[in-house]
Amino acid sequence: MDATVLVNFKLVVGSKDGKSTSYEVKDEQAKPLIGLRIGDVFDATVIGLPGRIRITGGSDKAGVPMRPDVHGAVKKYVLLTKGIGLRRARKGERIRKLVRGNMISDEIYQINAVLVEGDSDKGKGGEKKKEEEGGRR
Repeated sequence: MDATVLVNFKLVVGSKDGKSTSYEVKDEQAKPLIGLRIGDVFDATVIGLPGRIRITGGSDKAGVPMRPDVHGAVKKYVLLTKGIGLRRARKGERIRKLVRGNMISDEIYQINAVLVEGDSDKGKGGEKKKEEEGGRR
């Protein structure tokens, strides 16, 4: 019996212009994502894009959100005053809510991410080139 786990992620990647695109990442493509944490940056060639992607959050199939301040790939009840996983808390109110940890596991369904300009060196190089041309004249 093969013990390999087939994983499926819905990777939602936002860009600087405010648009987001959803990608289906399956099996072999998804294996490098397991074990990454919120805030980690990985190569975007996994989904066929140039540059790099930074993980900003996610949720499991039940909609339980990931929080960056809960460590590991666990699901636990945390006492919250504000932030991810809590809506409409009054001043001074604390509520115990179910949240997921900051590590991606096979139980995560959706991964939220943002496209980081990995080609920023090209942009800077282009600016430098213009400055050099201006200095030669």
